[in-house]
Amino acid sequence: MKTYNFDEYINRKNTSSVKWDETVHIFGRGDVLPMWVADMDFQAPIEVTQAIMEKAKHGIYGYTTISTSVDDAVKSWFLGRHGWDLNTEWFTYISGVVPALSATIQAFSDPGDKIILFSPVYYPFYDMIKHNDRKVLISPMQYKDGRYHMDLAHFESQLDGTVKMLLLCNPHNPGGTVWTQEELKQLGEICVEHGIIVVADEIHADLVLKGNSYTPFASISEEIALQTVTCLAPTKTFNIAGLQASVMVTPNQIMREKLQFFMKRQGHFTLNIFGISAMEAAYRHGGQWLEEVMEYIEENMDIAVSFIQNEIPEVIAFKPEGTYLLWIDCRKLGLEDEELTRRLLHKGKLALDSGKKFGKEADGFVRMNVACTRATLQEGLERLKKALQ
Repeated sequence: MKTYNFDEYINRKNTSSVKWDETVHIFGRGDVLPMWVADMDFQAPIEVTQAIMEKAKHGIYGYTTISTSVDDAVKSWFLGRHGWDLNTEWFTYISGVVPALSATIQAFSDPGDKIILFSPVYYPFYDMIKHNDRKVLISPMQYKDGRYHMDLAHFESQLDGTVKMLLLCNPHNPGGTVWTQEELKQLGEICVEHGIIVVADEIHADLVLKGNSYTPFASISEEIALQTVTCLAPTKTFNIAGLQASVMVTPNQIMREKLQFFMKRQGHFTLNIFGISAMEAAYRHGGQWLEEVMEYIEENMDIAVSFIQNEIPEVIAFKPEGTYLLWIDCRKLGLEDEELTRRLLHKGKLALDSGKKFGKEADGFVRMNVACTRATLQEGLERLKKALQ
């Protein structure tokens, strides 16, 4: 018997929700259905809510430390779920994966250095490189049969001795590709040979659909691990991004100490008191919720892909290997990005992420978040059809 009812509609309007309350500022109108930013419309596991309420009842919200029980919860989750045996000494806590990207860029490179990434990719990758006065070096990926493929021969040819770091998205956002162990092994060996530090955003680690398997990049070999900082968080998995809790895993002691020294210089102290409680509760008790939500999301994916194939045949959508983000190929429509966006917003009244945000290689794509109620999904699909026909 299922514990959670993901068909229940939870009104998120007027809750300071970026997804629901900021559409007028981001898209220019407030009457659109938001299916863009990557958070779910589902309540978090009840154990997370209970942990926050218990902390709130105490009534004293002073300076808070991150106890070893939180370390143990993180360690147990990744060992039990993914067979990755983490040493808790490798942990450095930070408020989120994007701040972690910025911190690692500043700790391990200098202004003007080149940082490489595979494009298209989560757009804050570009932002954090540029905002920190580093140079973005793009290694374009190949899109075939609904899956992205890294062009590793071209990638290696770009490593001319001036490239310091790689920002890696594993599993991949926005495409939903779950990199295989062999793909990551080949990439890792190249990075080791060329002395490239890898910062692996693995926030979608737990959101893998049936038939696919997530491989932690740093788990492949000791040599790869010693050149890698892995960014992990319960925030995407359990829909608690607003609580801002993340952890960087750095097996290399010299790198870890350098990273921690940099964070001290920035005045970073600890996590939010409720974020700490939520992280531990999620990793200790969220397994059943995750199983049920992923089953629901998988059904949503099947419905969305089938609808697009049958109702909007000019548009192509393949079921992703992971995440709750559907990557929709609209290139056959022959529309410029601006016209595609205009149709979605003004004809369909639907707010999706434009592919171009993730890199020029994604021009003509849009990203749809299907982590919503079945009724919301159906409405969104009908609006997509209206916009594109």
